[in-house]
Amino acid sequence: MQVYDWQAIVKDHGPAVWQTAYRLLGNRSDTADCFQETFLGALEISRAQSVRSMSGLLVRLATTRAIDKLRQRCRREKYQGIRQEASLAGQDEGDPSQHAETEELTLRLRVAIGQLPAQEAKAFCLRYFNEMSYREVARELEITTGTAGVLLHRAKTRLRATLEDERAEIDEVSP
Repeated sequence: MQVYDWQAIVKDHGPAVWQTAYRLLGNRSDTADCFQETFLGALEISRAQSVRSMSGLLVRLATTRAIDKLRQRCRREKYQGIRQEASLAGQDEGDPSQHAETEELTLRLRVAIGQLPAQEAKAFCLRYFNEMSYREVARELEITTGTAGVLLHRAKTRLRATLEDERAEIDEVSP
């Protein structure tokens, strides 16, 4: 059984884990919880089996934990709690209308990702938030490159449809 230097692992990989979780969650409190859960999960896995790629394991765990936390938050706060949080974040930065539009789009994307099937959400986040290639996504999810492509296509199609449906609803309500 391999012995790991967890202080060095956290130091070396902590920033990537934090960035991965924060891109999805958008707040420090949930990101801190996800960060801790990610390293605890990696510790448990490393006790049970040898880890081939610690960085890959940590990014995958962070993505999975962040998606789970995002789903919990969406269910718990029923969209309105998240909307209030997004509107309060960074109010003093740049053009207020542009900032509000960006925050609204970010919020809608987070909610939509939280509604995707788990594998599609993971593939999407690994590809577009962690900028992994299709081959890297496939390796991390332990699937073929073709399957990764199918998951990414489905995720993009579902996200596009969800965001377009929401946009249509907003346009119907607007004067």
